[in-house]
Amino acid sequence: MRVRDYIPNQHGAWAMLIVPFLFGMLASTPGAIHSLLFVCWLLIYLFMFPLLQWIRMGTAKTKVKADRYRKPLLFYGALLVPAALALILLRPEVLKLALLFVPLFVVNAIYAKQKRERALLNDIAAIVQFSLMVFISYQLGGGTDFRLATELFLISTLYFVGTAFYVKTIIRERNNKRFYVYSVAYHVLLLALAVWQLQPALWIAALILLARAAWFPRTGITAKQSGMLEIVYSVIVLAAFWMTYA
Repeated sequence: MRVRDYIPNQHGAWAMLIVPFLFGMLASTPGAIHSLLFVCWLLIYLFMFPLLQWIRMGTAKTKVKADRYRKPLLFYGALLVPAALALILLRPEVLKLALLFVPLFVVNAIYAKQKRERALLNDIAAIVQFSLMVFISYQLGGGTDFRLATELFLISTLYFVGTAFYVKTIIRERNNKRFYVYSVAYHVLLLALAVWQLQPALWIAALILLARAAWFPRTGITAKQSGMLEIVYSVIVLAAFWMTYA
């Protein structure tokens, strides 16, 4: 057993796992059902990671490599099934909402099969999937304002798309000046949108994210350092959300 086969190495995904869930829960009424929902949500993520890796490696030529993902797939699947059944029995409406994830997962599976997981469109498909949790968490907390849930979904999606742009300027597109301009321009538009439509706390968060996108790619920051700082930025976004919505 190798721990790295059971724990995803996509550090940014942990923020995407938690932030949309908290958006929906805190904007509604937190309850015991959210504990079960988060357990299912965590297990789904832990299950999907080896599944996508298995799809990526799933050829006869790489059968030995693909087999290493079977054990975590079976392990997390065995934990997920009873937890998911309990959630569905308690709140059957989650099954209908869960169907929204299917076409986006198909996109991720296609990119995995093509070994193009780092493509920006694949990142965006994953971001939308994670952000959809806002609707489920919000509804299970008794939330009924669809407009508010949609606004939080868009904030989550736009924030993490900006993060995807920024991270690429740190790693894969480090020396790509054009991509750096795209990243900064995206964050400028994000700030303008926040000032136009949102409350001041979120203006400040958007301004900090713009400074991050403009400054850090010029400093030679490492991927590990950037990943650690993303925890701070996620907390800033959550704090701005709390001051505005919770």
